[in-house]
Amino acid sequence: MSVLVVGSTALDSIKTPYRENLRLLGGSASHAAVAASFFAPVKLVGVVGDDFPKRYFELYRRHRIDLDGLQIARGKTFHWSGEYEVNMNNRRTLATELGVFEKFTPTLPPSHRDTPFVLLANIAPALQHHVLDQMRRPRFVAADTMDLWLNVALKDLLRLLRRIDALVLNESEARQLTKLDNVISAARRIHRLGPRYVIVKKGEHGAILSAPSGLFVSPAFPLEKVVDPTGAGDSFAGGLIGYLASRSGPLEANLRRAMIYGSTVASFCCQGFGLTATTKTTRTAIEQRAKKLMQMVAF
Repeated sequence: MSVLVVGSTALDSIKTPYRENLRLLGGSASHAAVAASFFAPVKLVGVVGDDFPKRYFELYRRHRIDLDGLQIARGKTFHWSGEYEVNMNNRRTLATELGVFEKFTPTLPPSHRDTPFVLLANIAPALQHHVLDQMRRPRFVAADTMDLWLNVALKDLLRLLRRIDALVLNESEARQLTKLDNVISAARRIHRLGPRYVIVKKGEHGAILSAPSGLFVSPAFPLEKVVDPTGAGDSFAGGLIGYLASRSGPLEANLRRAMIYGSTVASFCCQGFGLTATTKTTRTAIEQRAKKLMQMVAF
């Protein structure tokens, strides 16, 4: 089955204490779409400006990503610039230039509206609603969010939670949304707001799935060196939903293994700037690393 990914497509300038790279392919939708493409056909919906490099269109196509829903508008592509400290958990935004993304309205081609698996990557909840208004009975809808929307669009986000199957957010966002310090208690409260599944990302410490069948803790793949964690969370979500779309049978039965595959793809993302490492990996390499991760946690 295919996956629809809707979110930001951007050019990222990333600086670490060791190196700097300018105007790399980035954005939540780009990372998620490439990650999902290792497992299932992907349809990408986003917007870029007329300055978007041709080589990045070719990169999407090499991953067989359907670009019929990618809008090309006159103006500048969304550009984000950030700097990491030696501790890669700490970063600061240097510049955010929305460009054509400021007026982005996701419009789905007719061929996209029956896509069974949907990932609403990190964009404003109002735009996520707009996407769902165009869909025809998707099988599974996951949505990502961030602290910005909790601050400026909470009402829209709470309404969205009643329309989705899974919410993906990080630990601090779970606490901010629920006003609870305990992540497990926070996940249970989020269930009451609507989503059947709650996935709390914990960075280098993996992720927690809260589902009707109980809790599942997925570790992150341990890396000796992290080059750039930008997009790792989006890669996790994309790998997860891509794996789900590739499997038959009851969805919840596949969700735990999908968490492992999401963590595995995210680990490749962290080994290069932007999408450079992710786009160079293969499904075989992902399977080998996922097997190693499963062996690490078996007892």
